[in-house]
Amino acid sequence: TDRKKLHTAPARQVFRLRPFHVLVATGGGYAGYRKYENYKLEELEKRGIEVPVKLASEWEVALYKSVPTRLLSRAWGRLNQVELPTWLRKPVYSLYIWTFGVNMKEAAVEDLHHYRNLSEFFRRKLKPQARPVCCLHSVISPSDGKILNFGQVKNCEVEQVKGVTYSLESFLGPRISTEELRFRQAPPGNSFQQQLVTKEGNELYHCVIYLAPGDYHCFHSPTDWRVSHRRHFPGSLMSVNPGVARWIKELFCHNERVVLTGDWKHGFFSLTAVGATNVGSIRIYFDQDLHTNSPSYSKGSYNDFSFISNNNKEGIPMRKGEHLGEFNLGSTIVLIFEAPKDFKFHLKAGQKIRFGEALGSL
Repeated sequence: TDRKKLHTAPARQVFRLRPFHVLVATGGGYAGYRKYENYKLEELEKRGIEVPVKLASEWEVALYKSVPTRLLSRAWGRLNQVELPTWLRKPVYSLYIWTFGVNMKEAAVEDLHHYRNLSEFFRRKLKPQARPVCCLHSVISPSDGKILNFGQVKNCEVEQVKGVTYSLESFLGPRISTEELRFRQAPPGNSFQQQLVTKEGNELYHCVIYLAPGDYHCFHSPTDWRVSHRRHFPGSLMSVNPGVARWIKELFCHNERVVLTGDWKHGFFSLTAVGATNVGSIRIYFDQDLHTNSPSYSKGSYNDFSFISNNNKEGIPMRKGEHLGEFNLGSTIVLIFEAPKDFKFHLKAGQKIRFGEALGSL
């Protein structure tokens, strides 16, 4: 008579599946499947076998975007801030070093116990002599990474990888005022690409650099230039590894990104930091008002911030090699700039490059 009564919910309530759970499980499973497919494609490429381009359909992109990558990236960011016990630091960081091939001999502090959490480890600084800045060439690599694509912009389309393009205007957004970037007044009928070119005889060029998780996570100024404007696009945080970039057209236009625009001695210059899965945090050192991967955002929106003011009419001057910003993990840097027709890249598609090495020159 003293036994307690146990109250149980009907089985149909306990095991009731909600649409959100089904969507997340399906999307996550499909994303895992695509990761495996991308791995197989990369292995074929290493053997020198050319892989035909197969783009994702609209429903595949929609399914992938249904995965809550923004929420997962915020959770990952909070996890990175958790201070690890001293005894746990070396095993955790050693596993990461072994998995992604990190060279700790280049780090300013090689002692793994020094890094209190994963975030500090990801953002580790390098020894001053580890990355000498090339003085002979006008444009250097702003980061460590892999060259996905480079060349001249044609027909307002930019290649993210060979054979897969995205719209220049969708990526950069509407043209910024002539007052901020000192643009010449272009005729109304000119294309978006022609409006960016400020000097007669110049062309528009681009370069895409993919930062893997094991790469140095900071990025630097690729040349001497003046930053006039920042445009922040909230968006998805899909993976930007080469396999996904080959599969999803306009991937960089879907993802969250920070576009810095300005000018250098030859005209228009821009650097865009593209976010990715677990890389919701993009930091620009001189821009304290920038907050990426915010819980509330409007799809397709963007917000602008001008560094030109009554007190500062020159914007933010950046010297070649100067610290510019950092990612939380790995991601992508896209350079789009104007230069004379005799500008030459010193690159090969797919090559590894390190911060400070030459990208191209006149």
